[in-house]
Amino acid sequence: MEDVTTKGAADRKINTQEAWEVDYWTKELGVSKGELQRLIKKVGNSAAAVRRELGLLGTPY
Repeated sequence: MEDVTTKGAADRKINTQEAWEVDYWTKELGVSKGELQRLIKKVGNSAAAVRRELGLLGTPY
């Protein structure tokens, strides 16, 4: 299981099968669960790709 709370250069993946990860990412990105699912369907589960789609790329993890 990936620890999304650690900082690093690795491209994190958003695992929508884990409720705690969905909760973490919706709070971190300021989106609803439905919006997160829509974004992942559109750009994939890369946190960087989702941030880029939201215009948040370059913000701290």
